[in-house]
Amino acid sequence: MAEHPDAAVVRKGYEAFSTGDMETLRSLMTADCTHHSPGDSRMSGHFKGADNVLGHYGQLMELTGGTFRIETKGIYPDGRGHVMSVHKWHADRGDRGIEMEGGLFFTIVGGKVTDIDECVADIDEADAFWEQQTD
Repeated sequence: MAEHPDAAVVRKGYEAFSTGDMETLRSLMTADCTHHSPGDSRMSGHFKGADNVLGHYGQLMELTGGTFRIETKGIYPDGRGHVMSVHKWHADRGDRGIEMEGGLFFTIVGGKVTDIDECVADIDEADAFWEQQTD
């Protein structure tokens, strides 16, 4: 049985993220794609536009010295332009490490991602790991 096209887009996105292939990631998003990250930390907020979304992903890597990684557990399309993914993310930051379950809820239009809503198992723990933005 063939994979649903929307699930294939998300799977390709996870693969590109995992290999640092930002060109492929960009090709999977609309120009005005938005990523919504939960919580109240330097990594929380609404990142609108492909450049800002990719910048957000770059900051994940920068803040963790390149240790941020995702282990995909499942990708589930609804056949109506939405895909839910479940994963575990791992990262080290300074003397602190984190491993947490999470997921993304994608909206896909015309074969491209338009919106990504992120969920994490423990928002407070994620906030503590990322810390507040310092100005």
